[in-house]
Amino acid sequence: MKYSLSFFIPLLFAGILSAQDMTPLLDEAAKLEKNLQEKEALEAYQAILKIQPDNVIALCKAAELTGRTGSRLKSNDQKNAYYAAAKTYAEKALSQKQNYADAYYAMAFAAMKLATVTKGKEKAANLRDMKFYSDSALLFNPSHAGAWYISGKWNTEIYNLNTAEKAAIKVLFGGMPKASLETAILHFEKARTINPWMLVNYLDLAQTYVQDHRTDKAIEVLNKMVKMPPRTGDDESLKTEGRTLLASLQ
Repeated sequence: MKYSLSFFIPLLFAGILSAQDMTPLLDEAAKLEKNLQEKEALEAYQAILKIQPDNVIALCKAAELTGRTGSRLKSNDQKNAYYAAAKTYAEKALSQKQNYADAYYAMAFAAMKLATVTKGKEKAANLRDMKFYSDSALLFNPSHAGAWYISGKWNTEIYNLNTAEKAAIKVLFGGMPKASLETAILHFEKARTINPWMLVNYLDLAQTYVQDHRTDKAIEVLNKMVKMPPRTGDDESLKTEGRTLLASLQ
């Protein structure tokens, strides 16, 4: 991937001063992400990894941003390539720091994305990993909003599996794992309490309320969601989807 001159100059300067201190560059990458410049933020994290390949923060952020970028692509083959790359970043992060909640979250996030483009035994394996790594993230940080969201998402995914997918899951789990819409809602609500700005969580929460025949709660969640400012590059499209769902419920 090509990097802009604005990234090479600070990288060279940082390399001259200290190959260990990535704090200024991590701060710059985080600022780009906050400003919804996700392409540039990903390039910044990747550039940091050119100097410090084992930087856990950069690896975790690169995993998440690569996964989010992949979700915007059209074909499953393209998505799968990005999700696999996200998993590679996450695996390296976890190999560097095994008591770090964000590394487990990055693994769960990659597994969640891969589960959307795989089938059969492969999908079942991704759902297994999604569960294991989100639970592990919460073990190290019980207030990890992203991990609570993924745990909620896992419940809805398992609940909505078709017969063939359930058969594959039973083999990997040694039986059908317990999953319910009620648990999904509890976990989505927990994520919302911890991080009230995660719009993807609002949309999944509302959709789960609809499936659980609690339309009033879905409308309440969506009314809040559509008024919130975007915090990620996906949020405007999520709000559009939220408005469409809201209109269908009123």
